[in-house]
Amino acid sequence: MIDISDHGEVREIRLARPPANALNPDLIEILADAVEAAPHAARRAIVISGRPGMFSGGLDVPELLKLDEVGMEQTLRDFFRLMRNLATSPIPILAAITGHAPAGGAVISIFCDGRVMAEGDFKIGMNEVQVGLSLPEVIHTALTQVVGSRQAERLGVGGLLISASEALRIGLVDELVPVGTVVERALALARDLIKLPPKAMATTRALCRRNLVEAFARQEERTYERFVVDWFSAETQGAMRALVERLKKKSA
Repeated sequence: MIDISDHGEVREIRLARPPANALNPDLIEILADAVEAAPHAARRAIVISGRPGMFSGGLDVPELLKLDEVGMEQTLRDFFRLMRNLATSPIPILAAITGHAPAGGAVISIFCDGRVMAEGDFKIGMNEVQVGLSLPEVIHTALTQVVGSRQAERLGVGGLLISASEALRIGLVDELVPVGTVVERALALARDLIKLPPKAMATTRALCRRNLVEAFARQEERTYERFVVDWFSAETQGAMRALVERLKKKSA
């Protein structure tokens, strides 16, 4: 479900679950483990990438709808572990957004240190509200850090999916480059970071990301319980199943 390639001291973790790199329970767990393992393998930076045209389609809703409450809570805990591993990683992480990145795909990117996205007709955004899900506090914190409070409110409350050019304009991504050069540009940015004096870079980076770490420290154990209750509510289940039907018609 992932391919790992080392480019010197930079490790590329490429999502490789066709067709849309959708985040099912196994991929979430594997990706969380891979992010955690990279520093222990003497890597000094990480690039997370996808395939040309598709970074990640977000959570695999059809598969998650099959889970019972116990399975859904475990998947949620693993997803929060993935976000925490990204937020607290001792080494910088760049997102090479190689195409579409709705919902969970965008979430992965905002917990990274920087984002390079493919230019073109691609969409990115946190559209959770559109499918009946509230935005968790830790995701709101990360989104606010990236785009500021007003844009975080606009994107989050509206559940908006926006174009690559709009994402660049509001700061949701840092650069747009041709789709075939996204990974190389992210690797170049990672190499630039690890050329810096390591102690000064790491200390300053930890300071800049402290609010993300504190958001996870504030998180209550009941967060998981509340999310699972919401997931199985009639409103959310109806919105999710409507989404699945739209996806079926689109692929037919």
